[in-house]
Amino acid sequence: MNTSFSAWRRSSGLAAAILAGALCAGGSAALAQAPAMQAAQAPGYYRMMLGGFEVTALYDGSIPLGVDLLKGASIEEIGRLLEQGFVPVSQQGVQTAVNAYLVHTGKHLILVDAGAASCFGPALGAVSRNIEAAGYSAAQVDAVLLTHLHGDHACGLVGANGGPAFPNATLHVAEDEAAFWLNTDIAAQAPRDAQPFFKMAQEAVAPYRAAGKLQRFKAGERLLPGVEAVPLRGHTPGHGGYLFSSGGQAMLVWGDVIHSHAVQFARPEVTIEFDTDPQQAVASRRQVLADAVKQKYWIAGAHLPFPGIGHVRHAGERYEWVPAEYGPLPSN
Repeated sequence: MNTSFSAWRRSSGLAAAILAGALCAGGSAALAQAPAMQAAQAPGYYRMMLGGFEVTALYDGSIPLGVDLLKGASIEEIGRLLEQGFVPVSQQGVQTAVNAYLVHTGKHLILVDAGAASCFGPALGAVSRNIEAAGYSAAQVDAVLLTHLHGDHACGLVGANGGPAFPNATLHVAEDEAAFWLNTDIAAQAPRDAQPFFKMAQEAVAPYRAAGKLQRFKAGERLLPGVEAVPLRGHTPGHGGYLFSSGGQAMLVWGDVIHSHAVQFARPEVTIEFDTDPQQAVASRRQVLADAVKQKYWIAGAHLPFPGIGHVRHAGERYEWVPAEYGPLPSN
């Protein structure tokens, strides 16, 4: 054997042993001084392209919804579906995401729903922060489209100073939705436990109404190029979605069609206590699920697990949710 090689091997072995010992000693020291865990999640936004439109999902936070709010199936059946979906149930209920969507069409920066701000506690209210994290500002939004006027979709319209959180935006609300929630006579006659919902809706819209930037529309109208209002009544009197179309692709931002993904895709007949017309809500859900399967368009849901974007497919007589796969944006 070559003596120089043997010497090199011996010296290399000695060096490796010394290095291993140093690493062990250093590893013990490092373990004793381990860095603190980073007790914060990543910024809550997710981006994808829809033809020539850029869609950014925005996470507002989450809120627990009681399992007993779901109606139309036994508590045992609902529990079984939640277990099958690996959805943990706490004493407060099940974690339910609140999502909004920012769509850049090239000409307009459109926000669909504005989140809850401080209306439902500190676990919500992150839409504005996540708009900034995503590289935009509230002042750049020129249109806000509401799926409906419940507080977890509308309270974020108001800024910290009581003025509009989106000062350069026109607020678009369905005619039937505005006629119900913004009617002071209807509000006065509503049950006491419903009064806060009317108050939140009216206060959320007030800055835009005062500035002359509240625009009501009829179901089915084309609101902006590539943006069509789609009626999905039942959850509220004027509840609806928005169909975005670009480059042969389409996405329906459908608001509150589904509150519990583990239960209502499998059992579309299950309603939630907040539905103003449960029978109509079921009819709308069945129709839009069938359309989503047939047309194969993208879905974006306010209460689907973030980012709430994906497709719907048949699973026998039921439906299944197929979430979007994370991936890079196409390079220009």
